[in-house]
Amino acid sequence: MIGAVLAASLTAVAVGGLLCARRATFAAGLGLQATGAAAVAAAGFWFLGSAESAGAEFTSSFDLRLGVDPLSGLFLGALGLVAAPALVFAAGYLDDSLRGRLVAVLTAPFLLALALVVCARDPLSFLAGWESITLLSAAAILVWRGADATSRRTVFAYLAVTHLGGVGTWVSILLLADAGAIGGSPLETGAGLQVAVALAALVGMGTKAGVMPLHVWLPRAHPLAPAPLSALMSGVMIKVALYGLVRVLVEWAGVLPVWLGVLVLAAGALSAVGGVTYALFQHDLKRLLALHSIENVGIIVLGLGACLVLRARGDDVWAAFALAASLLHTVNHAVFKALLFLGAGAFERAVGPLELDRLGGLLRRMPWAGGAFLIGAMAIAGLPPLNGFASEWLTLQALLHVPVAGGVADGIAGVVALAALAATAALAVFCFVKVVGLVLLGEPRTPAAAAAEEPALPVRAALVALAGACVALGLAPGLLFGPLVGVAPWAGGEPATVGLDLPGTGSLPTPALAAALVVLTAGLALLRGSRTAAPAPVWACGHRVEPALRWTSAGFTKPLRLVLEAVLRPEREVVVRSEGGVVQEVAYRGHVPHLIEERVYRPVAVASLFAARHARRLQTGSLGVYVTYLIGLVLALLLAARTGVIS
Repeated sequence: MIGAVLAASLTAVAVGGLLCARRATFAAGLGLQATGAAAVAAAGFWFLGSAESAGAEFTSSFDLRLGVDPLSGLFLGALGLVAAPALVFAAGYLDDSLRGRLVAVLTAPFLLALALVVCARDPLSFLAGWESITLLSAAAILVWRGADATSRRTVFAYLAVTHLGGVGTWVSILLLADAGAIGGSPLETGAGLQVAVALAALVGMGTKAGVMPLHVWLPRAHPLAPAPLSALMSGVMIKVALYGLVRVLVEWAGVLPVWLGVLVLAAGALSAVGGVTYALFQHDLKRLLALHSIENVGIIVLGLGACLVLRARGDDVWAAFALAASLLHTVNHAVFKALLFLGAGAFERAVGPLELDRLGGLLRRMPWAGGAFLIGAMAIAGLPPLNGFASEWLTLQALLHVPVAGGVADGIAGVVALAALAATAALAVFCFVKVVGLVLLGEPRTPAAAAAEEPALPVRAALVALAGACVALGLAPGLLFGPLVGVAPWAGGEPATVGLDLPGTGSLPTPALAAALVVLTAGLALLRGSRTAAPAPVWACGHRVEPALRWTSAGFTKPLRLVLEAVLRPEREVVVRSEGGVVQEVAYRGHVPHLIEERVYRPVAVASLFAARHARRLQTGSLGVYVTYLIGLVLALLLAARTGVIS
């Protein structure tokens, strides 16, 4: 019955996409897509909670098969939970111009491709959906941005990096299919085939998920997309890549060696710390949010790495706990990152470009949108009692057990992972104090910010719904966490009775923290009373208070930039203009380069283009030359066979 509801819901999404093609039915099409997405969320979470499956079983053959199990249900639930408000938001964000209609039309097959990946039960369907989500999102970005050179270059980089890295996905899936491990017996622990599959999956699926150092496409592509698509890409698309990683590393590949789990922990630590560090020094709000997606993917991968290490050590209970913490943060990040991207879209419509130093005061002028964005900022910073705190706390509990369960090497890895998670949490709070202060608080820094108005009702409704989900998932994380512990293949599909009360962990303190915050807030309100303080002049060391003296994004983060100068290698340019020996103007420009991109990817790209220019000389257009190439190849093969190089 629920399987039929899911099929009908996806059909509604498809029909809604077709209706968006016409101006007369544009709004109805978006509404039908949103309704279908909401039904997908309900069906997906039902499969998770009931621990039931529907449809076909997994197979290594290339026959088309679709089905749903609790793990697929979780990702379908996250898909619908993000897509439904994003589509409602789109009704107030997109117009019925040709550009807006095309984006709305492309959104439907994009959602269906995401659903295909998590519902695929055969290698061919999985790979077809995998490639489609990249192509459809790239097409939507081009439609939205037009044919300008910057957009084309960014989309080309997006396609190039994800497809080159995606070779790893193809290799891992095809090797698993050849071995009969998809739906069959897992691979032998420590075998060469198992190691090859795991490493290929980590590269291929890690690229699309945005795991460092395979992440360079993400901070470029996500900010260019329209706000609803940015929410879907950061909230759902990269999570679907993590779904594939969980399927391969946890289920199909079998019990991996400890060193592979440590490698996954290292990738998670690098992504978490690196993502939040580079986000701190961004001046554009959407690019900052994109880099925070890398950070949170790192936290998810930390939980996955803990699961692999603990399982290799034979501690199945804690391994299931770690996997559940990772999956819970997957859902939580999908919700608050969608909220933040949609909030940024509302600000963009109200004030224009999202340069942090040109915003300010938006909480007073846009209380609904600003208030929802504030909740999202608190959630991503891991503040209680919101959902980001709940899943990060559980991930911390899992990582604490890694040094206890393992030997010296993986114990050190667990300690390093714990330190990485702690540093990430602290830097995330620092970053969003900056964002909230520069975007929501203070005085407007531009006339556009001073004239900002509350967005349309659909936009406000979508933001409030996602903010409410952040609060609900923070106050009652056990509603999802219990069933998630039962998702682990070795758990037998039974929701664990231990859940939040595993021995040694204690219970999650979210309700107590929430109650304490309510009491504290009420007490402060009573102390403050109904009177407001009289306005007083601002002291600025004797200077006139001017916009140039206000805090900037660079000024806020400069102390940390100076501490990390040896690692970040910031670039500075100071231009002094003088007339008659008197300084008239001093211009300063600072930039924190992305070292992985500049020191690794850029040299590789330059070398590749150099080699391609020389390789073009082989393409002469002369039939005689091509026949010569063919004869030379045949002679080389005959010589190799003669000498025994090949047989």
